[in-house]
Amino acid sequence: MRRGRKGKGIIGWIIAIAILAGIGFMAFSPTFEREDPKLTLSHEGYWNFKDPIQVSVEDASGLKAFKATIATPHEEWVVVEENTPSAESKKTFTILPPKGVRRVEAQSVTLNLEATDNSLWGLFMGNTSKEEYTLVIDQRRPLLSIVSHSYKIQKGGSAIVIFKANDPHMESLKIETNYGKTFIAQPFVKEGYYASLLAWPVQEQTFSATVVARDRAGNETKSSVPLRLKDHLYRVSNIELSDKFLDGKIAELANVYEETAGVDDRLEQFKIINETVRANNEKIIHEVTSKVSNAMITDFNIKPFYPLPNGQKVADFGDHRIYSYKETKNFSQAYHMGLDLASTQMAAIFATNSGNVVFSQANGIYGNLPIVDHGFGLYTLYGHCSDVHVQEGDIAADGQEIAKSGISGYAMGDHLHFGVLVQGIEVRPEEWMDTKWIYDNITSVMESAKLYINQQ
Repeated sequence: MRRGRKGKGIIGWIIAIAILAGIGFMAFSPTFEREDPKLTLSHEGYWNFKDPIQVSVEDASGLKAFKATIATPHEEWVVVEENTPSAESKKTFTILPPKGVRRVEAQSVTLNLEATDNSLWGLFMGNTSKEEYTLVIDQRRPLLSIVSHSYKIQKGGSAIVIFKANDPHMESLKIETNYGKTFIAQPFVKEGYYASLLAWPVQEQTFSATVVARDRAGNETKSSVPLRLKDHLYRVSNIELSDKFLDGKIAELANVYEETAGVDDRLEQFKIINETVRANNEKIIHEVTSKVSNAMITDFNIKPFYPLPNGQKVADFGDHRIYSYKETKNFSQAYHMGLDLASTQMAAIFATNSGNVVFSQANGIYGNLPIVDHGFGLYTLYGHCSDVHVQEGDIAADGQEIAKSGISGYAMGDHLHFGVLVQGIEVRPEEWMDTKWIYDNITSVMESAKLYINQQ
């Protein structure tokens, strides 16, 4: 009898252990995972009842079934139904309006989603997610019209466009270009009107700009800015490097920049400074000068810039410089993205137009570099300074001395590297130093647009 009881006890322990093992297996095995499938929509809230909605379903055990229905108060359609089990942890489904139905009378529809995974949890039924989304139906495209614009734009130069855009569900307004840059417009004079400066980079062979208005439902309207394009031939300079230059200025800079650490070859040092360091420095400049205010603008009374009184031009904007050294031809190149002006040593540099100082520190080949934001996406920069009298956060007043010219950075002689940027794109400083150009291409365009807008 005792042996029988002992045997039954052992069997009981074995059963208990087996049960606990089974419970542990179900608790920790992926086969019995308890997480509901995760549903994600490509967009919510609004729908134009035309463009597809993408539904992403994620679950560690894969998907067993998925169903999507669209319903109005009076009708319901099954638009997706799949019951083929899949081991994929992520699947995407496309939701389109019911076949043959292009419009609905209801102002909104209900999108119901149901997804069940392959888990054996819940008596082998799996985990199920059910989500319901209300989508406002908006099938009207935004209203968009060009109000005024510059007559032309020159390669390397600037222009302006003013337009009207309206939609009760507006999501974004932007100006797309052929070279990938997107310009952001500011509100102008009255609600529903916008303005932006534009820029044609010197490196680009052609230019086009298109205003794009998009609402939350995905409806989109585009309007091209009808600018006349004017080419401009920029100098190509073939420069022979000297040993004196490589052993002097380049060796000096190579000891400073981390990009040239451990590099002993003189030509490689030059190439890194001329290309890699320059690119890193310009990336900082572009980021700082790409910001645009979202405040309404009513005027932009900009005067011609005259940063260095009695300064003489010593290097052009847009100069394409190609470098060689003895038998090593055309081994490096760069574009000179400013206008070099020289006067006396440590000559006073003035802010012709007031603005916010958004950058004031050393920046590689540009040396000591203050950058001033004049509003409306227009920035000026002052490179190679010896002394800088303004700090980030200061307001540079019209006529204030902000720095002195110098040889900091990649400069062989005392001068000012004067740059003008429009939303992060370098443009011809000469245009912004010309009273007539500013009036013909910017000011008069804004004045005519204001007259039109105020009559509406």
